[in-house]
Amino acid sequence: MFATATPALAQSLVITGATLAIGDGSEPIRNGTVVISAGKVVAAGAGVAVPAGAKTIDAGGKWVTPGIMSGFSRVGLAEVPAVKETNDTSARSPFSAAIDVAPVINPLANPIAISRTAGVTRAVVAPATGTNIFAGQGAVIDLGADMSPITRPRAFQYVEMGEAGVEEAGGSRAAMILTFKMMLTQAQDYAKAPASYDGRSKDALLNRVDAQALVPVVSGAMPLMVHAESARDILAVLALRQDFPALKLILAGATEGWMVAPQIAAARVPVITAGLEDLPSSFEKLAATQSNVGRLVKAGVSVSMGMLTGDDALQLRAATQQAGNMVALLKVPGATGLSWGQALRTITSAPAEAMGLGDRIGSLTPGKAGDVVIWDGDPLEMTSAPVAVWIDGVQQPLENRQTRLRDRYATPTEGALPKAYEW
Repeated sequence: MFATATPALAQSLVITGATLAIGDGSEPIRNGTVVISAGKVVAAGAGVAVPAGAKTIDAGGKWVTPGIMSGFSRVGLAEVPAVKETNDTSARSPFSAAIDVAPVINPLANPIAISRTAGVTRAVVAPATGTNIFAGQGAVIDLGADMSPITRPRAFQYVEMGEAGVEEAGGSRAAMILTFKMMLTQAQDYAKAPASYDGRSKDALLNRVDAQALVPVVSGAMPLMVHAESARDILAVLALRQDFPALKLILAGATEGWMVAPQIAAARVPVITAGLEDLPSSFEKLAATQSNVGRLVKAGVSVSMGMLTGDDALQLRAATQQAGNMVALLKVPGATGLSWGQALRTITSAPAEAMGLGDRIGSLTPGKAGDVVIWDGDPLEMTSAPVAVWIDGVQQPLENRQTRLRDRYATPTEGALPKAYEW
C-alpha cells in the first residue's frame, strides 16, 4: 500500500483515515484527510471532501505529518567532515560574506538520502566561518532524490558572534562587536557609492564583493543568522539594531536564551536551537538547561530546532527525537516542555517561518508544498519510522546506502560476502 516510487511528476493524491498533524502547532486530528494536487496541499483536516478520480491511500489510522524541516544543518556540504576533500563547509580564503553555498550543495551526498528516509524533506544549510566572523550566504534545500535541491539560494547571511566569533575577530568580544559594526558600516558606504568604494584600502575590512553581499543584510532584505549562545552575547546581538535598525535577525544556538527570553520575544527575533542541551560544555553555555526551548516558547519566542550540537552535516534524522524530548519534559517535575503540537511545529512550520518561507513550506495548510510523510507510529517516538514520503507531491524512494548494506548482509548467502568476511 505504501510502496515507494522513483521520483517523477507530482501526483494528485488523497490520504484518508490519518492521524493527521498539520504542523502549525495544533494537536493531531483523528480520521483526517490530506488532498495534494500539482505538488501543493489543497486541503487537510477532518471532513475534507475526496475529489473524484484521485489516487487515494487509506492510512488506516497511521500518523501523517508535513515533511520534517531541519532548522540548522550543513547537510550536502560535507560527506565525511573529517576528510577535507569532501568538506565544503568553510574556506580559508580572501572572501567571506560573498560566499554562496547553494552551487556546491551535493544532492547525491549520502546524508541527504539517509535524512530523507527518516522523514526530513527540507533543511536550512549554513556555511561555517573561515577567516572572519562572516561565513557567507546559506540556503534552504529540499532533500528530494533529484539534482535540483535548492528551495531558496542566498536565504540568509551567517555570522559568528559567540566564542567562535571572538576568535575570528582577534580575541575579545569588544573587538568582535566593533568588527561587526565597522563591516556593516562599510557595506553601507558601498551601497551609497559602489563605484568609489575602495575594497583594497588598508582601512577596508571588506573587499568589494563581500561589501556588496552585506548590502541586503544592512537594508533588511536578507535575514542575518547570528550564532550566539550566552545571555550576554544574545543581548549584544539584539542591541545591534540600535545602530542598524533594519537588521532582520535570527538567533542560532541561544543555549542561554531562556535567561533573556522576554527581551528576545520583545524584539520579535526567532530562535533556532538544539533540544535538550543541558550540559555546560563551554563557558558560553554555563546556564544550559533542558527547559530552554520550553521557557522560550512560553515567553512568546518562535523557536525552531536544528543540529547545533555537532553532526550538523550528518544527523538531521535526530530532529524528531529532539522534538519528542520536549514532549517528554512535560512529565519531568520542575521542567518546562512543549505540547505535542508545539513540539512538531519546532521542526516543521517554525523553521519555515524563520526563513521567510512560511507561505510556501512547513505545514499541511492549503497552498503549501506537498511535503508529506506517513509514519508507522507516533513520529516523535524514537521507534517510529516513515513508510512513505512525498516532496512537492513527488513520492520519494526510502532506501539509502545504509539500508542497502543492511539488506545485503542481513541474510547473506554462501559466497556472497566480500573476501574480508572469509575466515
